[in-house]
Amino acid sequence: MSYVAMTIAGSDSGGGAGIQADLKTFQALGVHGTCAITAITAQNTTGVKSVFDVPVQAIDSQFDAVLSDFAVSYAKTGMLSRVETIRCVARKVGEYGLKVVVDPVMAAEAGGRLLNPDAVEVLKTELLPLAEVVTPNIYEAAALSGIEIRDLDSVKDACRAIRALGVRNVVLTGGHFGGIDTLYDSAGGFHTFRGELVKGGTHGTGCTHSAAVTAYLARGETLATACEKAKAFVKAAVAGSMDVGHGVRPVNPGGIK
Repeated sequence: MSYVAMTIAGSDSGGGAGIQADLKTFQALGVHGTCAITAITAQNTTGVKSVFDVPVQAIDSQFDAVLSDFAVSYAKTGMLSRVETIRCVARKVGEYGLKVVVDPVMAAEAGGRLLNPDAVEVLKTELLPLAEVVTPNIYEAAALSGIEIRDLDSVKDACRAIRALGVRNVVLTGGHFGGIDTLYDSAGGFHTFRGELVKGGTHGTGCTHSAAVTAYLARGETLATACEKAKAFVKAAVAGSMDVGHGVRPVNPGGIK
């Protein structure tokens, strides 16, 4: 059986995050990857140097080209830097009835803002209500919920506030919170996935995690199982990161066997 997923995200010229990380992850997990590029970043391991936003007409055309030909089981979003891009993506997700995992990318691990401040509210009100899953880290979760995350109680409060925006499931990732991921599911249940922080590069961890969740869902896994397997996948990708630049080492999803 063939599985197809789609990434709707920005391009990282350094190859560590964005659509590059997503497509590597899809391939490693036996899923054919398609894409709609939303932005082109001039980026390396030391940070984002500049951003070119792809015109919405081109984003629209990429959606139509992919979805008129491929049976996409699940899609994910990454960098959607501006209001116009978010609105275009939300419109196409609704038009095609896509099941979508939203990675609310706000900043690059290597440094640099990837979401304009005025776009946060539009993300919350126009895209998240269409999403099956959202996968914020603690900083993104704080921006979406207005709740400072200090402990597991505030993690749960943030998850409840984010789910109240209309998204069906919230996966709050714990790379900046002791390695503890928390799933707040559509039935109102909490699931905790504990893990150890491993040494290695972290550039691209968020993209790789959300892409792995997307790939496992596309393969028919339950969300809880997808979260558990994605966590293990990212751990291996971090441990296998390569020293290829002068800044934050990129994860290595393509090198996992």
